[in-house]
Formats: sequence, structure tokens, C-alpha cells
Amino acid sequence: MDFHHTAACPAIYPCPKDTVVRWSAAKGIGRITSRLTSALGDEVLSSVLELFSPGEGDGSWHGGCLALAELARRGLLLPISFPKVVPVVVKALHYDIRRGPHSVGSHVRDAAAYVCWAFGRAYYHTDMKEILGQLAPHLLTVACYDREVNCRRAAAAAFQENVGRQGNYPHGIDIVNAADYFSLASRVNSYLHVAVGIAQYEGYLYPFVEELMYNKICHWEKSLRELAAEALSALVKYDPEYFANFVVEKLIPCTLSSDLCMRHGATLAAGELVLALHQCGFALSTDKQKKFAGIVPAIEKARLYRGKGGEIMRAAVSRFIECISLSCLFVPEKTKRTLLDTLNENSRHPNSQIQNAAVQALKYFVPAYLVKGDGENLDSITSKYLEQLTDPNVAARRGSALAIGALPYGFLAKRWRVILLKLCNSCAIEDKPEDRDAEARVNAVKGLISVCETLTQVREHPDTHSKEDDLSLFLLIKNEVMMSLFKALDDYSVDNRGDVGSWVREAAMYGLEKCTYILCKRESMGFQGKSQEVDSVLKMPNRDVENNQSQSLVDANLATSLVGGFVKQAVEKMDKLREVAAKGLLRILHNKMFFIPFIPHREKLEEIVPNEVDLKWGVPTFSYPRFIQLLQFSCYSRYVLSGLVISIGGLQDSLRKASITALLEYLQSPETEHTERSSREHNLCTDILWVLEQYKRCDRVIIPTLKTIEILFSKKILLNMEGYTPIFCAAVLDSLAVEMKGSKDFSKLYAGVAILGYIASIPESVNIRAFSHLLTFLAHRYPKIRKASAEQVYLVLLQNGELVAEDKMERALEIISETCWEGDIEEAKQQRLGLHDIAGLETGLLPKPGNGASNKNNEKGATTASDENASYSSLVGSSGF
Repeated sequence: MDFHHTAACPAIYPCPKDTVVRWSAAKGIGRITSRLTSALGDEVLSSVLELFSPGEGDGSWHGGCLALAELARRGLLLPISFPKVVPVVVKALHYDIRRGPHSVGSHVRDAAAYVCWAFGRAYYHTDMKEILGQLAPHLLTVACYDREVNCRRAAAAAFQENVGRQGNYPHGIDIVNAADYFSLASRVNSYLHVAVGIAQYEGYLYPFVEELMYNKICHWEKSLRELAAEALSALVKYDPEYFANFVVEKLIPCTLSSDLCMRHGATLAAGELVLALHQCGFALSTDKQKKFAGIVPAIEKARLYRGKGGEIMRAAVSRFIECISLSCLFVPEKTKRTLLDTLNENSRHPNSQIQNAAVQALKYFVPAYLVKGDGENLDSITSKYLEQLTDPNVAARRGSALAIGALPYGFLAKRWRVILLKLCNSCAIEDKPEDRDAEARVNAVKGLISVCETLTQVREHPDTHSKEDDLSLFLLIKNEVMMSLFKALDDYSVDNRGDVGSWVREAAMYGLEKCTYILCKRESMGFQGKSQEVDSVLKMPNRDVENNQSQSLVDANLATSLVGGFVKQAVEKMDKLREVAAKGLLRILHNKMFFIPFIPHREKLEEIVPNEVDLKWGVPTFSYPRFIQLLQFSCYSRYVLSGLVISIGGLQDSLRKASITALLEYLQSPETEHTERSSREHNLCTDILWVLEQYKRCDRVIIPTLKTIEILFSKKILLNMEGYTPIFCAAVLDSLAVEMKGSKDFSKLYAGVAILGYIASIPESVNIRAFSHLLTFLAHRYPKIRKASAEQVYLVLLQNGELVAEDKMERALEIISETCWEGDIEEAKQQRLGLHDIAGLETGLLPKPGNGASNKNNEKGATTASDENASYSSLVGSSGF
């Protein structure tokens, strides 16, 4: 026996990290025990079972399970020992010890499943008949509800092994087919589908319920508690009375537990059970309904929203209110006011998840409990939310916009115009910088769409409202709501989180699509069918089409703006927005329920955006060559270019390459004739000038546009257009004079200097103006800009010998190459004057170098502009230090 203690037991209880040592020790115990007598083998088993005492750690339990599996696999664990071994294995199957914010025990549960697997391989059916009946519910409980996928699969494999080797087991094959390797891969699928399917067989429902009640709704992981509450409700249909009596009585007291995990899970489970019982048609007694209605007031009375876990409980309470509202549970009037106050308070919470849960609950609570109230009460609720749209508290603005969108028609009918206009105002960027909040604008857009849908769905029945009232609503949607959403598409707000305006643009695209369908649906009312309407539009003469548009809710201007807005987003720099825009455009063009008329060049659009699924619109090399083709249509070209320049002039290298390659292929396609290529370049020039004028002084667009022009000039594009190149270059110079004046942005200055260099190099009269402008930057306050300008001047003189007389060229090149442009600015100014004289330019007519000071400041005196220390400090400030 001394040999046993020295060789076996110490090896099973090593450091918890040494799994391989425990495994080797278990193998060693099996080999040693196989050479011992039966009596000594029993002593080994007793020593192994001592490792499963509550005071031992998880390493001891894991090693003990491995040892039991090895003894069973070798036939050393006799059936007579099952009464001692099976209870230990059952405990090991549920071993889960909480340690701080997590738990340990998955390796123990996995090893316990291995023990059960070994039992199935080692014993005859007669020996395992009763044991399998004890182990099966626990194995399937682990297979369905364990947190770890390896444990679920190990338990299912052990059950499958026993069913396959032990013969006829009730419903064994059906259960094995349901709980297979792949179906258990997803935790959600295991909880809500596999477990529900298995629970229909006798002997599994109540063990499943106990596992969820006692172990899972109080689990340390929040998402698992939520899933467990949903899984518990999915089992109600098998025995509603058991749940209504036994389970409910256990859960309600737990909602006030001192343990956060327990009260959170119990609150969620209570709500889900009420809803499931209602869906099963089970009527709760009045006493139980009062108990459920009193849960939320009891939680508030106990002040369980405060301190640790308060936010978690707020979300759970909102879900509970949603469930009892859907169940139409009896709630006293006083409790109704308490619940409404709770939802209002949660809707003002800064946490977006709590806000969304509260608004979702409000959507069902108001129709269930408040619609039958008096008119003044309804108006007061609506007025309160409208006032909060302009509240200084950002969270209040966010929640109120969503709350208005959740209100039913009765709360909106009397003041629909005021509500829509206020929501439209909330979609716009706030005037005060400190009040600006992207999430509030996103929620305003969402609320606006919800209100429009609520108002128009009820008005689909013409008998309920006057035609004039209906027409004014739909005209307001067209003229105000749609215009507000188009403006939201231009929301490019940026904060420390990045392009937060993209959230607003995404919501606006969704809203524009919904509103267009609303208008089209209203437009189609009175027509016999979609196909006849489409044919009538297509067969109309042009004059009749124009007359029809003036009386239509959807006209050509609206359709063009709609498609143009989506196309612009489809060629910008964010992959997600490009995909959202392209898919939205696909639904608009190929919608089978609503035909959107008056879309220009519809056939070409349908060719560019085919009705196919799984197209990779987020991949630049796929999407850009398609949408670039719209540059040939004047109604879409400006939308495309204003988005395209953002990608070409952006910082992302792969996106820049894909976009510029697509543009160059469009401009230089060998399949097009020379006249067509010239026309495309001419149209592109016109659109570029429009962008420069439209977005004047807007660095977000101007800087990438200048970079785009620089890239095109470097590819010798736009510089060889007969008759139009001087006009285009002169307009670009006008824009540069405005944009570069006083600019502190290095990327803009670098791009502008490079463009001046390219224009000064062409053999046109405009080159003198560009060259003179370029010379002014030789005395710029930033040394790097002076150096870059000198390099450009040097290249210009080498390429265009007409700017300087031939006998003075060598002197000019010598000044440029030998002057230290990054040195003293006074010396740079002197050398620049020398270049002016050599080039024969009049210095008095030249634009002054960009020194960051306005003309007004220049009139006050030259000392400010020549103060090098002030210039350097402004440089440091512009760099962000």
C-alpha cells in the first residue's frame, strides 16, 4: 500500500497548470492498478474518490476524473462501485467555481464527460442500464446548456457513445441526431433549439428547468443570463401549470436578491415567463398578476438602480415592462404611472442600450395601458417628449426622439405637423458647438422615420381622414422630411471618435429609402396595378410627363437627388457606407412592391447595380469601376465626383489606388473614340470646378480635390484639352488664390504648390500667372513650404524655358539651387525678388505670400507678419502641440 500512495496519489495532485502531468499520472495509475489485487484496487479507487472532496481545487477534480476514466477504460472500475462513483461524476459534470469576474471548471466538466464516455465503452448493457438512466439527463443538460462549446460537444459525444453501445435507449437516436457536433457549435442554437427539441421527451424537461433556474440565470456572464431567461421561457409550452406555480414562486423573491447576477437573471426570467405563459394561452390568477405588477415598484423601493449593477438592472426592468405589456397583464393605475416614470427615466439614461430597451418597452406599454386614457394625459406625454428635443441634456434629446417614434397614432394625430417639423430641426447639426451630438441626430432621424410610418399606415384607409389633410401630410413628407434627410446626408461631423457623421448618413439613407416607398405607395393608390402604372409612365410624351411630375409626390428632381445621394456615398472612403449605399440603391431600383418613377438613365443604373445577391460592394476594386461610369451623365456626375475625390485624395493607400485606377480607365479607355475621351475630360473639368466652387473653404473636400487634380496633372490628364485647358487652369488658379490664402494646412499647401508647378509648365499664357503665384511661396513663413516651392520652380524652369530669358536661365537656376530656402526668411525674400527681376515680373502686382494674416491685419502694420517667433508659435499650434 505504501507503493500505491507514493506512486499514485501525489501524481494526481500536481500544480493546476500541469494538465499533461495529471494525464500522465492517470495513465500511470491505470497501469499500476492493473497489476494489483482486487482489494488493493478498491483502495486505489477510494484514494481517487478522496480527491473529489469540496475542499480540493479544480486540478484535483480534473485529475480524479482522468483517473476514473482510465480505471473504467481498463475494466478496473467494477460495476459494484457505481453507487460511489456515479454521484461524484454527476457533481463533476456541473463543476463551476466562481473566481472574481469569471469561473473555472470547464476542464473538469470536459473530463467528467470523458468518464461517461469511458463507461459506455467498458461495460455491458445489463451493468449500465440503471446508470445510463441517471447520467443521461445530466449529460444532456451539459450538452445543451454548458457555456463552453468543447464541454457541450464532449457531453454529446459521451451520450452518443452510450446510446450506440448500450443498445435500445428511449429516443436515443432522435436525441443524438438533434444534438450533433455542428448543432451544438452555437450557444444560442443549443439553448433555444436543441434543448427545446430534447425537452419534449420524458425525463428531461425538469432537469433542464432546474439547471436554468439554479445555475444559469444567476451565471456571472450577463449575456448567458439573458440567453438562459429566453431558454427558460421556450420550455413553458411543455408544462405551463408547473411554470406558473412552482417556477414563478421561486423567481419572484429572487428579483430582490442581494446578488446582482441573481436579481438580474430573475427579473429577466420573470418577464419572459409571463410572456411565454400568455402566448400559450395560460391565464394567471389575479394574485399572481398583482405579484408580477409589484416587481418593478419593489425594485425601485429597494433602490436597486443605485451602485454596482444599476445600469444592468435598468435594462432588465425595461425588458420586464415590455413583456408584461405584451401579455396585457393587469396593472393598477398607480403602478402604471410608476412604470411610465421608470421608462421615461431610462429613456434619458446616457447608456444607449438602456435607452433602446426603454423605448422598445414604451412601444408596447403605451398602447397596452395608456391609449384609453383622457386626451389631456395623451397630449401631456407628447408635449413632454417634444420639449426634451431641445433639452440641454444630450441623453434627454437622444431618448425623446426615439420615444416619439415609438408612440402610437393616437398620440401623434392632433399635432403631427409640429412633431414632424421639430424632428426635422433635430436632424440638423446644432448651432452651438457644445450642443452638437451625433447620436442625438441619429435618433432624431430614426424617430422621424418611425413617425412617418405610423402616420401613413393609419391613413392608408381613405375613409378615416379628409383628402386635404392626407395630401398636406404627404406633401410635408416630400418637402420637409425628405429635404431634412438629404441635408443629413451631408453630415460629416468629426470628433475624437472619428467620423461620427457617418452614423447620421447611414440612418439618413435608410430613412430616404423608407420615405420614398411611403410616397410611392400613396402615389399608387387608385391605380389598378404597378405594371399598368409603369407602362403609362413609359408611354407618356415628354410634355405629359412634365405635367404629371408637377402633380406627383415623386418627381424627377426627387428621384435624381435620391439616386445621386446614394451614389455619392457609394464612392466615398468608408467601406461600410459604400456597401449600405449600394445595397440601398439595389433595393430602390429592383423593388418588386414599389416602382419609383422618373429615375434618369434607369437602364444604365440597373446594369451597374444588377439584382444579384452577395455582390462585394465594400471591395473598392469591384464597386469603383461600376459607379465611375455614371460620370458620363450630367445629372449624376457631380454627385459621383464629390464623393470620388474624397477617396482619391484620402489617406488610405489601397482605396486611393483603386479609385484613381478606375477613374483613369474611364478617361483613357481604349474602347472609346478620341472625341468621346475629350468629351469625358471636358465634363470632368467642369465638375471639378463645380466642386471647388461648391465646397469653397471646406478643407474636408477641397484638400482631396486638390490632391486629385495634382494626380491627374501628373498623369498628363486635363493639360492637353484643345481650347479648354487655359480656361480650366485659370479657374483652378482662382480657387487656389482663395484656398491657399492664410492656410496653415500643410497638405493643402503642398498640393497647391504642386498644381501651380504643373500649370506653370504648360505652354499656355496662363503659365505666367501660375509661375508668379508660385514665386510668392518662396517667401512663405513655413520653411518646408519654401523648400517645396523652390523645387517646383526649379522643375518649371527646366521644363518651360519661355518663362525666363535664355541668357538669364543659368542665373535663375543657380539662385534656386544655392539658396538655403529653409533658412532665414529675409534672405529668402531677397532671393525671391532677384528671381522676380530675372523673370521680368512686376513685384507690386504679385500676390503677397501666404503668411496666415488677413488683409485687415496687414493694414495695421508689417511688424506682425515679419515676427518669426509669432509665426513659429502658430506653426506649433497648428500641429496640435
